Amino acid sequence: MTWAAPANRGEALFLRPSLQYCAQRLQWRPKWVVGDMAYISLANQRRIREELGVAVVTKLRPDMHLMEPYASDGTPRCPQGQRLEWLGYEPFAQEQWFGPSVSAELCSWCWQQTQCPREFAYPAAAHEILFGLLPQAAPLAKHLLDKVRPWVEPAQAYEKHQLGLRRFFLNSLHLTWVMTLLADAVVLLRAQALLTHPQPIPILTDLAPQQLAFPWS
Repeated sequence: MTWAAPANRGEALFLRPSLQYCAQRLQWRPKWVVGDMAYISLANQRRIREELGVAVVTKLRPDMHLMEPYASDGTPRCPQGQRLEWLGYEPFAQEQWFGPSVSAELCSWCWQQTQCPREFAYPAAAHEILFGLLPQAAPLAKHLLDKVRPWVEPAQAYEKHQLGLRRFFLNSLHLTWVMTLLADAVVLLRAQALLTHPQPIPILTDLAPQQLAFPWS
C-alpha cells in the first residue's frame, strides 16, 4: 500500500493508519515497529500500544530525561545501585517488571536486603520509550535498535535511487493518484513473481569464485 501526501507532512502520520490497515485487511499486526527517534510522539506511541497492541521501539531524543529505574548511564538500577534486568510485561496491569541481574553483586551487601522485594514494577504509560510495550532496557529492544534500525536508511536510499525519486516531483493530484496505483501494482507484481518463481540460492554462493564477463561483440 502506498501513501501519498504533501511534502510538508511527516511520515509519523501514516504509522497508525498503516497498522490499522494491516489489522483490518490482513488480520495481522507486527509485534514491534522500529522507528526513528524524531518521527513519532509519545502520545502516538501510547495510542498504538493501547489500541493495537504494537510496540514502537525508538531511541531516546537528546532532550529527554531519564526516569527511575534508569540511571544516568541509561542502565536500570535499584535505589541502592544494583543493576536490574527486564523480567517481562504484565498485560493486565500494563506494567513492566525489573529485577536484579543474575550476578547481583550488591544484593548480598545491601543493608535493605531483608525488606527488598527484589522485583520492581513500573507503569508502561509512565514513558513509552523507557517502558511502553517493550522497554528500552530489554535485550530485544537493544538488538532491534543496534542491528535492525541501521539497515532502514540504506534500504530507503536504495529505493529512492533505484526509482529516481530524488528527481521526482508531482504537482497534480490526478497524476499523483495514478502514480500511487502504479507503485502498488509494481510492488504486488514483484511479490507475486518472487512467490511464484522463487530463485534458489546455493548455500555457498558467497564463497564461490566469480569470473568477470566482458560483453565484447
